[in-house]
Amino acid sequence: MSLCYNTEYDCNIFKFLCNQIIRKVVFMTHELVSATLPVWSIIPFAGMLLSIAIVPLVRPEWWEKHMLGAAIAWSLLFLIPFAAAYGVGESWFRLLESVLLDYIPFIVLLFGLFVVAGGIAVRGTLAGTTKINCLLLFIGTFLASWIGTTGAAMLLIRPLIRANAWRKNKVHLMVFFIFLVANMAGCLTPLGDPPLFMGFQRGVPFTWTFHLLPILVLNLVLMFALFAFLDKHFYNKEVKEGRTPLDLIDENDKQPLRLEGAHNLIFIALIIIGVLANGLLPDMFPAFANGAGLHIYDEIVFPYATLAEIAIILVAAFLSIKTTRKSTRDLNEFTYAPILEVAKLFIGIFVTMIPALILLKAHGAELGLSHPWQMFWATGALSSFLDNTPTYLVFLQTAGALGATQGITTSVGTVSQIMLEAISAGAVFMGANTYIGNAPNFMVKSIAEENKIKMPSFFGYMGWSVAILIPLFIIDMVVFFL
Repeated sequence: MSLCYNTEYDCNIFKFLCNQIIRKVVFMTHELVSATLPVWSIIPFAGMLLSIAIVPLVRPEWWEKHMLGAAIAWSLLFLIPFAAAYGVGESWFRLLESVLLDYIPFIVLLFGLFVVAGGIAVRGTLAGTTKINCLLLFIGTFLASWIGTTGAAMLLIRPLIRANAWRKNKVHLMVFFIFLVANMAGCLTPLGDPPLFMGFQRGVPFTWTFHLLPILVLNLVLMFALFAFLDKHFYNKEVKEGRTPLDLIDENDKQPLRLEGAHNLIFIALIIIGVLANGLLPDMFPAFANGAGLHIYDEIVFPYATLAEIAIILVAAFLSIKTTRKSTRDLNEFTYAPILEVAKLFIGIFVTMIPALILLKAHGAELGLSHPWQMFWATGALSSFLDNTPTYLVFLQTAGALGATQGITTSVGTVSQIMLEAISAGAVFMGANTYIGNAPNFMVKSIAEENKIKMPSFFGYMGWSVAILIPLFIIDMVVFFL
């Protein structure tokens, strides 16, 4: 009190010193967590993943009703011991950091794209032949790098399902759709997948991602060849069993293809502008620079740029809901069930993976990753189960500390081109390895199941990815990263 008694100047000095002391203590606490957090703290995360994988097989009805409760239970199983060990304040800090800065922007973007894409319907006669299916997948792969993997997946999944409604065997369609449209095809621009956009924000040139084109082309050639072979096999099997596209088509009532609700493309463009705004506003306007935003708690600041992105996305979704005819959404059999399922599950994933990300950030540089092929597999393997954006950033920082003298100059150091290619390809491509590797994977699964397509279980899907994708990634490693 005596320091504040004399002058306002003395009072300000006292406040400054107090703030510095508090910040120092807070910083030391955060550092203590990073240095001492045990590996077994990831058990709730493993439990969450196993619940997603096993419980729907054993108790499907129970899981459908209680998945949110399960997500909350696993989250508390991490948070309560963490709070006991490091304090309630630190626990609250980590929870807010994950939910406010990561989960909310994530789920708002998914919601916006889900709502807007659900207002676009393809009317007309569309029969699910191998040629048509390849065309739909190709359109999706082309769009993914420009409107994001989520946007492309939500736009094309319903036409693909509707075109193949006559088929009995449809699982391979959904699996390859996840492989190609929901993952691999998003590698060519920072708009395609969030980790690439984070790289762009840290100094990677916008057009640099075109260096991934040779890898993408090789993968697409091999994947489309395999898909065409499998789809033709199942098509012939359907025909032999007496089912044909004519089961859905009246030869006397063929209708030309047309896009209904096409004005929603404007709202998709608006969402893309929102995503770009989040990255560009801090460089364009001083009011958004240097992490400016709403102070929430401790060191957590909700950036104004992120607020702008969320506002733009929600406006786009609102306008889509208000301006799209009900008949258009009915044609798409649109409901909010898939986005609600994703929201419930991923809140548990985002909270329980906090310790995994802390450990990765603290010890990532100690993994001894100095070769491109190592970065490719390490980034990819972790991106299969963790959020690929922070995983990408950890390994980008690791690569920036290797002391490269030539390559791409970023805010975390100079990264050799081949090393950056390996990190980027691993983060984007290997998100296809599991349902939780990338958000649109689960969205596609939920929409497919809503349309009475029996999708593989968590491990069943991994059977597909191990059989098809792992050999493909080995080829990528041999050709590009050795």
